[in-house]
Parts: sequence; structure tokens; C-alpha cells
Amino acid sequence: MTVGPGTETQGEGKRRRNSAKGASRRETILAAAMHRFSREGYQSAAIADVAKDVGLSLPGLLHHFPTKVDLLLAILDKRDLESSAAIDIGQANWRAFLLGLIQIAKYNTSIPEVVRAFAILNAESLTQNHPAKAWFGNRAQQLQANIAAKLEDGVLRGEVKRDVDCPAIAAEVIAMMDGLQMLWLRDPTSFDMVGAIASYIERLILDLRATPATQV
Repeated sequence: MTVGPGTETQGEGKRRRNSAKGASRRETILAAAMHRFSREGYQSAAIADVAKDVGLSLPGLLHHFPTKVDLLLAILDKRDLESSAAIDIGQANWRAFLLGLIQIAKYNTSIPEVVRAFAILNAESLTQNHPAKAWFGNRAQQLQANIAAKLEDGVLRGEVKRDVDCPAIAAEVIAMMDGLQMLWLRDPTSFDMVGAIASYIERLILDLRATPATQV
């Protein structure tokens, strides 16, 4: 039988439905695992408990994520994709890039459990032989390089002071955001993380600018 445009065989329709169902199940597993990791950390959380949380047998969960490490790395990749989708700052200049970090902080306040899990995993990855050690190390290097590159472009354009140590400022930005985020995670109801980050970024922009400015 010839299948014309716009038609679908029974087998194709079944595969499409199974694929959508599988993707939905994977998202449910990732959400449950992130919840477990945010409370217990990666090292202490049991993958069998994650399976139980979503109503699966352990073999059923392993069908989607063959190992606990696979589950961990899928969570980390999902977190990065969601952060990137929060605001498009890839093509922004140095000033817009820094201001975009405030928008990311705002987005993070809407997903406290995800942020908590990510922070715990980041700290745990400092331990020897942790499966996410390389992932977090590479991510930190890439993030610092991206921020420094934006600032260096600003120097070339004459918008940022020529004597600025761009890699050092990039490290400072990362440390400030991580530190303020930690304070917020400890007491989210009383600490204004977004306000603190916005204030810091605005002061930084004024300090970096090659010409005096009365406002950001």
C-alpha cells in the first residue's frame, strides 16, 4: 500500500504515541530524582526509591536510565537547558549579558527545589571520584570563559576599561552569584537574592564602563 503525504500507518502512529509516552515518563523520573537529590544528595539517594516515587519497578526505571550516573547527567543537562531557555543572552553585548544574569536569578526563584538539588550536586562533585566532577569542572571553566569573552569584547569596542582583568572579573561574578544563591537557599523567605544580584551587577557595570555614567 502506498502511503501518501499526510497519512500515517498504524505502526507509525503507535511508535509516535510510545515515543511521547516515553518522553513524558522520562520527565517524571527526572523530576522525582531531582526531588530526591535536593533532600538527600546524590550519594545518599537510592535509585530504587526514585523508581518507587514514580510507581515503577527498578528494572522499569533502568529501562529509561540504565545507571544512576545516567540519571544524574540527564538532570544536569536538563538544568542547563532550562537555564538557557530562561533568557536568550547568547548574542548580547557585555552589558546586556550581565543584566541577563539578573533575569536568570529571577527564574531560579521560581524553581527552588531544582536550584537546591543543583547546588548540592555541585558541592558533592568536589569529592574524589564523584561522577559529576568533570561535568561541573568543565561547566565552571566554560562559564568563566564566556563571561570573560563578553568583557574582552567590550574592551575591544572601547566600552569597558582597558585595564580590566576580564577572567578575574568573570570569576568574581560566578562567586558572587553562587554565594548569594546559597544565602537565598538557606532562607528564601527573607533574603532577596534577585535584589542583591541586581544591585551587584549594576555597580559592576558602572565600575567597568570606560566612560562615566550616571545610571545603568
